[in-house]
Amino acid sequence: MDLTTLGFAMGSAWLSGSNLYATVATLGLLQRFHFVKMPGDLGYLSHPWVIGAALALYAIEFIADKVPAVDSVWDVVHTFIRIPAGAILAATAFAHFDPAVQVVALLMGGTLALSSHGTKTATRLTANTSPEPFSNIFLSLFEDAIAIGGSVLMTLHPAVILVVVVVALIMSIVIFRVIRRALGRLFGKRHMQGMAA
Repeated sequence: MDLTTLGFAMGSAWLSGSNLYATVATLGLLQRFHFVKMPGDLGYLSHPWVIGAALALYAIEFIADKVPAVDSVWDVVHTFIRIPAGAILAATAFAHFDPAVQVVALLMGGTLALSSHGTKTATRLTANTSPEPFSNIFLSLFEDAIAIGGSVLMTLHPAVILVVVVVALIMSIVIFRVIRRALGRLFGKRHMQGMAA
């Protein structure tokens, strides 16, 4: 197993958890224009139909992701899309390996997609407690930049994306704890105010 395959597998799974369509479109375009040769069967992402579908869905997500409440509904629906897709992308990178390795990649990819998707969803729910829409727009643009920039980084330095993924996993744990405390305080205060009334 080489670091390039591992980097593509884990990087694409992690990125897909927060922005699947931007990740697939970027990787597909990079392969299509011969900037990179992706491992396993990830080369199929460069098929015109795959790129076209990913770009069309990304255009819809680009708008939906910047509207408070709509973004949270979008994220809930995509729980059933991003996580399996991340698992499949990871396993697809190992298409030419032993089936046992592919299964391990599938499990790890799904876990990474779940972590990034969960972090995104929790962060957005917290941002939606604020009445102004600008935090949603900023967060969405930041996530777009991470997906596209991370995909490019993965093609140039697959080993570096592994470090980014590990750091992101640690940050996800910290973010979950901070958000849980913040939401606990927010809903705790509202509950106490409701009881006082």
